Amino acid sequence: MLRVEDERFLTGKGRFVDDMSMPGMTFAHVVRSPHAHARIVRVATQDALSAPGVLLVLTGSDVMREGIGGLPCEAFPVLLPGSTAHRPLQLILAVDKVRHVGEAVALVIASTAEQAKDAGERITIAYEPLPAVTLINALRPNAGKVWDEAADNIAFKLERGDRKAVDHAFSSAVHITRFAFHYPRASANPIEPRGALAWRDPLDGRYTLCTSTQFPFQAREVIAGLLRCAELQLRVIAPDVGGAFGMKSQIYPEEALVVWAAMRLQRPVKWVAQRSESLAADMHGRHQTTRCEGAFDAEGRMLALRVAVAIDLGAYLGYSAGVAPTNAAISYTNTYDIPLIHSMVQAAFTNTAVVGPYRGTAKPEATFAVERLLDQAAREMGMDVIAIRRRNLISSAAMPYRTPGGYLFDSGDFAKVLDQAVVLADREGFPARKAMSEARGRYRGRGLAMHCQRAGSQSERMEIRVAQDGTVALHVGTLATGQGHETMFAQMIATWLGVSREAVQVFQGDTDKVLYGRGTFAQRSMNAGGSALKIAADEIVQKGKRIAAWMLEAAESDVEFVRGRFGVKGTDRVVSFASVAKRAYVPVGLPPALGIGLDGVGTHPGPNNFPNGCMICEVEVDADTGQATVDRMIAVDDVGTVINPITLEGQLHGSIAQGLGPALFEAVVYDPDSAQLVTGSFLDYAMPRADDLPATMLSAVVPVPTATNLLGVKGGSEAGNVGVPPAIINAIVDALAPLGVTDLPMPASAERIWRAINAAKATQPPR
Repeated sequence: MLRVEDERFLTGKGRFVDDMSMPGMTFAHVVRSPHAHARIVRVATQDALSAPGVLLVLTGSDVMREGIGGLPCEAFPVLLPGSTAHRPLQLILAVDKVRHVGEAVALVIASTAEQAKDAGERITIAYEPLPAVTLINALRPNAGKVWDEAADNIAFKLERGDRKAVDHAFSSAVHITRFAFHYPRASANPIEPRGALAWRDPLDGRYTLCTSTQFPFQAREVIAGLLRCAELQLRVIAPDVGGAFGMKSQIYPEEALVVWAAMRLQRPVKWVAQRSESLAADMHGRHQTTRCEGAFDAEGRMLALRVAVAIDLGAYLGYSAGVAPTNAAISYTNTYDIPLIHSMVQAAFTNTAVVGPYRGTAKPEATFAVERLLDQAAREMGMDVIAIRRRNLISSAAMPYRTPGGYLFDSGDFAKVLDQAVVLADREGFPARKAMSEARGRYRGRGLAMHCQRAGSQSERMEIRVAQDGTVALHVGTLATGQGHETMFAQMIATWLGVSREAVQVFQGDTDKVLYGRGTFAQRSMNAGGSALKIAADEIVQKGKRIAAWMLEAAESDVEFVRGRFGVKGTDRVVSFASVAKRAYVPVGLPPALGIGLDGVGTHPGPNNFPNGCMICEVEVDADTGQATVDRMIAVDDVGTVINPITLEGQLHGSIAQGLGPALFEAVVYDPDSAQLVTGSFLDYAMPRADDLPATMLSAVVPVPTATNLLGVKGGSEAGNVGVPPAIINAIVDALAPLGVTDLPMPASAERIWRAINAAKATQPPR
């Protein structure tokens, strides 16, 4: 089934926050800190208050005077007894200190957006600059502190695994490979920037917040708590959301600020981010430094793995700050049978924007560590890179398999996935392609990476309501931000209930239309949401059978449901789904036990499952410029049951693009000394374009359905951004290996590759 959302979006009929307007609407502008770390000495707002069109100016002193709370971290890791941690709140406007470039210091509300921005420039703020902390120096003994009241810059530490057992395995190893890397910070940069619009309904006195979010209910809970109002006094709506990738799972100061301002003014207040604001103030992703060591026996089997990670949290704890460090501690197994793993993770505060979940959330970093380590070990031990992986794969016969990190793989055939990828990659044809590249003055290499990501997280609720005419409304707890849920959920219901696709309408992202929902993240929508929807559909069918049995004067056990019709088994006595729906609402005559109406509710716990796959790519490197071009990309994936192949292919292509970016050119860069944002616009922050993607992309699926949910589905949206970066770097290193190049930092920009080529050539003896 083709995506039904696309016509609306492609013809400009989508409804995003910035498309919305209200009578008497006012506009907000946020005044932000130019400093990474500074004390606020004085904030003078008199000139701004007298500027044309200005209605309200709010500062940190107003926050304190009105007792506005701070943004909490709800997903904080479970720490061992006796562990120390620092868990500060983030105020919605800075008080006393600013801790990163772009932090909100004041809010101006005016009649137009231009007036608000002009007035913001009239606010005079005196700062006393302080030394800034970045990840490069945050953990040094003499480092300055982001939080004065903390002992140091470590928010918390996580340790997993048996250190003594790992040390013993290393002492008996035949070979040890060591590898260290820095994984760059990323900005999600969805096509729709963040925006928020708040107003008061004069009829019931309630407030509504329209916001571009993945978490409507969590936003309602947090913001109502900050502003000390009952949750039901605040309605949160997420209209069409133009991309999210985890970044819009954060609850942001601007969302609370517009509601607070609307309360103060009793008028609608709207704020939409400019791109420069987004790059400075959106939650970033990734960013960690990692040291890893692998212990191997003589046959290349990994006996143990040791990992030490320093992970950047930014200046504040985001809503889900504990997710990335936790994933960093337990995700290193990948597809391999590594019996012993010890990991140590230090989560550090820095004078930078908040860091949190971003498509994959530390699983790309863990995969990069293992896949680069295996490639390096193969070269050091004189083994083939594919052979060393085959030797270490978890076998399908070992399922269910418990990893050292505690994950339970219930299904999968990793060897079959690898074999299929090798076939698609045309290994035999590589020498000829390499020779053709060399004839054009280019190095050619190939790289591969296995990947296995956790998918599914937390329970979900779905509700189905059938109208009197048989049309079906889905009130879903998940939230589409581009994934195609309107298509897939409607496709599933049309199949299960035997109605037309046009008879199904999906409602999402509105706290007044859905009892509760957790939103969309962690590849969970089909796992938890789809399974809950199946339970709700089954409840509809069971209720329908009871009503049909009453209509047909038959026993309920004799009624069956086939292709949209209820009938008595073995007879031609049938009633349509629509007629059963109609009778469910009759005002008199319906037996009381049948209730009123036709509806169903389903919930599902959404346990983890583990989609997996293999990426193989070929890269050309220009010998003169260092420019790397990904020429071919092969992707083979086990996503369990495939619901919609077209949507799955789109998710794969999008995730490949998001993986290609950090591998070759994409990174948020802060000056290491001042913590000033260097990549403050799209002139400096590079993202993949269409012509950066491989000319050849071949994909296949090797589905092994999971038993963890009712549909057998596994996640399908993180394959590329998890598997592509190590595959590309492995390919570039393979291309340059004849020169003696053994490693390249990410992103592997043309300049970095050019320098590596020339440095390698300089060490080679003259011919």
